[in-house]
Formats: sequence, structure tokens, C-alpha cells
Amino acid sequence: MSDAPPPVRRWVRPEPGEDWEALAARVFPERELEPAVADLQRWNSHVLLRPPTAPMTTSDILFVEPPGSGESA
Repeated sequence: MSDAPPPVRRWVRPEPGEDWEALAARVFPERELEPAVADLQRWNSHVLLRPPTAPMTTSDILFVEPPGSGESA
């Protein structure tokens, strides 16, 4: 049995004033914008489901990979 900690998903914090499109462009510069935004929103429903008057904040944690992607085989 290993004493290693469990795998962790990669994440980022939004920069001040950043919206979904700006975040996607920053963390996925090689991807097309629309699918990158869709992935971020799917992986971060805890932020997406906020009221429209509650934008992302710099203290939010946003996942940049799907669940289970950090697990080893």
C-alpha cells in the first residue's frame, strides 16, 4: 500500500474581472473557445449555477480537467 496522497484535479483561480470566455482563452489557448467554455462550465457547475448577479470571484476554485482525470491507472 502506498503512502502517497490521492490524485488531485488541476484547478485555477479566476483573475479579476475574468468571465468564462477569458478564462477559457487563458487556460486553453490551443483550443477553440466555444468547446473550451462548455467544458469549463460542465466541470464547474458549482459556479455556473450561481445567480447571474454573482459572477466568478478571485477566490473561486475552477477545475480545468474532468473528474477522475488525476487518477492513476
